[in-house]
Amino acid sequence: MRFVFKTHYDQDINLAKHGGHVFWYGCLMLMMLACPWLLAEYWLAQLTFVLIYGIVGLGLMLLAGFTGQFSIGHAAFLGVGAYTQAVCTQAGLSFVPALVCAMGLSAAVGVVVGLPALRVKGIYLGIATLSFGFIVEEVLARWESMTGGNAGIHIKAPNLWGQEVSSDQGFYYLCLLLAVASTLGVLNLLRSPTGRAFVAIRDSEISAQSMGIHLAYYKTLSFAISAALAGLGGALYGHKMQFISPDQFSVLQSIDLLLMIVVGGLGSVHGAFLGALFLIVLPQLISLSKDALPDAIGLAPGLQSLVYGVVLIAFVLFEPMGIHGRWLKVRTYFQVFPFYRRGLFKRQKTFQKSDRLR
Repeated sequence: MRFVFKTHYDQDINLAKHGGHVFWYGCLMLMMLACPWLLAEYWLAQLTFVLIYGIVGLGLMLLAGFTGQFSIGHAAFLGVGAYTQAVCTQAGLSFVPALVCAMGLSAAVGVVVGLPALRVKGIYLGIATLSFGFIVEEVLARWESMTGGNAGIHIKAPNLWGQEVSSDQGFYYLCLLLAVASTLGVLNLLRSPTGRAFVAIRDSEISAQSMGIHLAYYKTLSFAISAALAGLGGALYGHKMQFISPDQFSVLQSIDLLLMIVVGGLGSVHGAFLGALFLIVLPQLISLSKDALPDAIGLAPGLQSLVYGVVLIAFVLFEPMGIHGRWLKVRTYFQVFPFYRRGLFKRQKTFQKSDRLR
């Protein structure tokens, strides 16, 4: 069991709590930098998708895991970012200005979508965001002069200061840089007063309001930041695919994104990337195992959806803290062995008086 003796307040808000964090995250970064030489082209492309979905997962985690505002139409922000990037690059803008436009427009749309969150919550907020997802998908399909309609639209390779990033290795490093920057930005946001206000709203809106937290402002801000990160991921997704169409940003994509953060572990930054890894790796495992299954099962058209549903139900029932929660339990078991007890991570349901009187 590691004990860190703290003598200054700065030690409590440092990103690295002790030397072990610096060592292991440094090793992870070195391994990520070496991946283009260690992995085949196909698996490098899959790892790039993990980074892209991890960025989108960070935004959705900030909204759902840390602010408590669930969105079932988050793929719409992904689509807004991807189409904005495509239109801007076709208009002659380079990668960085186009990316700023994609994130800015996605954030503006997030503010509009966040307005219903001021008056509704729970299942009603989910229905509102689901409706927004249908609206955006329909707009992308009907606005043919701008989006190309159902025929889709092509996106050029990123152009950085006159240099075209056309290789898989170059684009991977670009995604890695943006993923690290997004992660550091979210971590710093969470340890700021704004991030603590988000968590207070998630835990109890009544208690947060009684402490002077402006619910309307912080809920809308959470939607805007989450949508901006989704727009960033959408722009990178468009460049990676090099072709986008409205059906790529359907409600099923939104459900996949929600599944990603639930399986990864709600309320943890690690969970966004663990969920993205799960979302990319699981279809590959299903494809590889089809040959070993009977034809009646392996060739069934709904096999992937069935596996997704079973996995989600299993996590909700047996591991609600997700993959990251399971890792915390395994790590704690080895740290305190042989004094680990079964109920160490059991959640105790507590209520504020203000909640009990509602």
